[in-house]
Amino acid sequence: MEHKAGFVNIIGKPNVGKSTLMNAMVGEKLSIITPKAQTTRQRILGIVNSEDYQIVFSDTPGIVKPHYELHKSMMKYVEGAIEDADILLFVTEVNEREIEEENIRRIKTATVPVIILVNKIDQCEQDVAFEKIEEMQELFPEATCIPVSALHKFNIDAILNKIVELLPENPPYYPKDELTDRSTRFFVSEIIREKILLFYKQEIPYSVQVIVESFIEEPKLTRIAATIHVARDTQKSILIGKGGAAIKRLGTAARKDIEEFIGQKVFLELFVKVTKDWRDDERTLHHFGYE
Repeated sequence: MEHKAGFVNIIGKPNVGKSTLMNAMVGEKLSIITPKAQTTRQRILGIVNSEDYQIVFSDTPGIVKPHYELHKSMMKYVEGAIEDADILLFVTEVNEREIEEENIRRIKTATVPVIILVNKIDQCEQDVAFEKIEEMQELFPEATCIPVSALHKFNIDAILNKIVELLPENPPYYPKDELTDRSTRFFVSEIIREKILLFYKQEIPYSVQVIVESFIEEPKLTRIAATIHVARDTQKSILIGKGGAAIKRLGTAARKDIEEFIGQKVFLELFVKVTKDWRDDERTLHHFGYE
């Protein structure tokens, strides 16, 4: 039997559950998950291996209309993912009222197989889910439509089976023991950013960028120092909180998750720096790792 391998790229609007779906399919938490939109900012690969196939999932930022240079960079990841896909997964959900014209165009002009995933079917009555599935099938008659609940891992096996069926014959793209293309430092920064998304309100979560400055592994302890960049002085004050209480809470929560992720005790230091209007500065965005 020939070996199958391919890139399966996941697109959709923010808050439809793309990251939860990828984590469920990969079996590990690679993309951060919060109730807030625009959680994913960069392209993250999650790799599923078996003896006969390799699926390289690509979670991209939610599709938005750009308001900052940061948004433009995020949308480059989306377009790049569409261009190099072997299979396209478009995620919608039962309560998404209509698909934007641009996304309809993306799906209908795709030159690779498309799978439509109708997520969050656990949040509606069965007849509502059936109506949504029929609507998607009428809109995209060439696509395969699968109802799913990422939260409850419902129909994950059905998605994987369909993907394996559609995968082209290729040798593996990555070593069989790899789970992702991202470094541990990247995931540490994402864990810290996830806690900011959960603990702070309004514009704060969207105005921060976390950079891991040092990562020193010792026999019984990993020492990590990270800088949280904000766009304005007022945001720095809010992040730190009265007497440093807010950032202490943030650091404690992040440290616990990092320890679980790397399997070792962690000493975490957090610093806050004002980098004026970094979301609109191309040079700073490039320095932060955006395309």
